[in-house]
Amino acid sequence: MTKYPRTATASLLATALLVGGCSFIPAYERPAAPVPAVYATSAANGVTGAEGTNAASLSAAATAAPLPWHDYFAEPRLRRLIETALANNRDLRIAVLNIEQARATFQVRRADLYPGVGLAANASRAPAASTGDLTNSFSVGLAISAWEIDFFGRIASLKEQALAQYLATEEGRNAAQVSLVAAVANGWLNLLADEELLELSRQTLASREESVRLTRMRLDAGVASELDFRQAESLTQGARATLAQQQRQRALDENALALLLGQSLPEDIRGTLAGSRLAQAPVMTPLPAGLPSELLTRRPDIRQAEQQLIAANANIGAARAAFFPRISLTAQAGTASGELSGLFKNGSWGFTLAPSLLLPIFDAGRNQANLEGAQASRGVAIAQYEKAIQTAFREVSDALAGQATLQDQAQAQQMQAQAEAARLQLADLRYRNGVSSYLDLLDAQRSLFAAQQALVQVKLAQLQNQVALYKALGEGGGEAATGRAS
Repeated sequence: MTKYPRTATASLLATALLVGGCSFIPAYERPAAPVPAVYATSAANGVTGAEGTNAASLSAAATAAPLPWHDYFAEPRLRRLIETALANNRDLRIAVLNIEQARATFQVRRADLYPGVGLAANASRAPAASTGDLTNSFSVGLAISAWEIDFFGRIASLKEQALAQYLATEEGRNAAQVSLVAAVANGWLNLLADEELLELSRQTLASREESVRLTRMRLDAGVASELDFRQAESLTQGARATLAQQQRQRALDENALALLLGQSLPEDIRGTLAGSRLAQAPVMTPLPAGLPSELLTRRPDIRQAEQQLIAANANIGAARAAFFPRISLTAQAGTASGELSGLFKNGSWGFTLAPSLLLPIFDAGRNQANLEGAQASRGVAIAQYEKAIQTAFREVSDALAGQATLQDQAQAQQMQAQAEAARLQLADLRYRNGVSSYLDLLDAQRSLFAAQQALVQVKLAQLQNQVALYKALGEGGGEAATGRAS
């Protein structure tokens, strides 16, 4: 080993650390949000929401963040299902593991900034150049192998890219959680609607079977015609087919919910579903829509897209740095001797420094292509970020539009069902008194059943619209990932 003064070694290392501060990462500027200043429903005059709230006041409202899911969903059974899904859902588990993977990648990139020190031991036996006699050489010490001094910030840029990807993965997990909570809530509401529709179909089938029995008796007594009997029988079989279809849909919806939960629906909760009604579901807490600009901090998918844009921006810095020389350092400090027994004797200590520089001269356009690819990737990331904002804006606008109209639709549907029920009573009375035909009675039965089914569907849409608004605004319990790991 060549011996150098220790002060020279310290000066070289200090210089290497000082010069490793350049960066070619472009200055990051958040793109302007490509959406209007207010939601689409705010432009409508006189449009009122589910509780008579003007849509414009919803948009200009309160800047308070939406509630966390455990405060927003008041149904105890639903809360328990959401907790089960958060603990067992495999998609969410994959998202968490992706965070761990991204964190490890960032730690690897950060470690590249520092030299790796290892214990090196060498032994060789070769003929001497002058005499031809075999000579031995032994050395042992600490070694640094090809440590790249980040003079132009290439490794620092890659570290920033890995950090942004790690933060984006965290936001992806947050977005997955919000979507999972909303999916479980919608699945639960579907089951409640299925139970209500099943009960309605059973009652309708029982009523029509009784109608067939009475019509058969009237036919045998010569009061009714066979046409009336066949019409009643046809309507009964149609009700039986509808019941079978809804039973199948009930099983499919439960299977879908079980997939979200990561396990079967708990037996105690399944036992409470019979006789459930959507109208009995606890009312969800009203959510302020706020302003479109607030989505940038509320929605985890938008924050995820921005972190991916920051990563693409940092990758440009690494591509630019590739045009400049790479400086690396190999060093070793320890003891060397021609005899194994003399390794640790006085005068055998020393060190070697071997800096190297590689300047790109000809690479067939590889570095330029990498830079152009990085710039194109940033353009893609900008478009994806803007699309995420536009998608969020549309989802909030859609939810507000539903909030403004579904209540009116539900009220009208309720009044229609009541009118059809009164019509059926009158039609039955007229038929029994021989004033109208049996066809009028069957038509009234069909209309009432359809109106009752439509009312359940509107109630389901009204509740699921509230879930959609929760998902569109983003959960208020989460915080933007503004911190930067060191």
